[in-house]
Amino acid sequence: MIGGFGAALLLATLSAEAQLKPEEQIEYRQAGYSFMAWNMGKIKAQVVDGSVPYNKAQVVAAANAIAAIANSGMGSLYGPGTATDQMGDKTRLKPEFFKNLDEANKLARNFTGAVDKLTSEAASGDQARIKTALGEVGKTCKACHDQFRTK
Repeated sequence: MIGGFGAALLLATLSAEAQLKPEEQIEYRQAGYSFMAWNMGKIKAQVVDGSVPYNKAQVVAAANAIAAIANSGMGSLYGPGTATDQMGDKTRLKPEFFKNLDEANKLARNFTGAVDKLTSEAASGDQARIKTALGEVGKTCKACHDQFRTK
């Protein structure tokens, strides 16, 4: 049984499918994830590596950018026909994603929750807490990649 979030994901998916071709869904979701990764890298450079001097405004802006994309309805870009079984090497999404929507929804909720926590920690300016929150975001990314992304 699909819960409320799952039903919303399914409806959003059907809506996106009607509006965007599978190739476009893949292109837009890859762009979103690339932009989030770039912003995570900016935070990492300042808070984890120290390779760039810490600037609270920049870290807050990067965290807010990640949150904006994470909470923008990315699930609607996972329509039927957007996995490797139909799109080959244009994507790394495993077809098993569509057979495990409850698990995918759980992972998505974990991700957005971790991103929202990162945003609040970034606003606090506490670099140790930001570092921990960034690590939690990374763990949620890995959990989804391990299950639903080809190598």
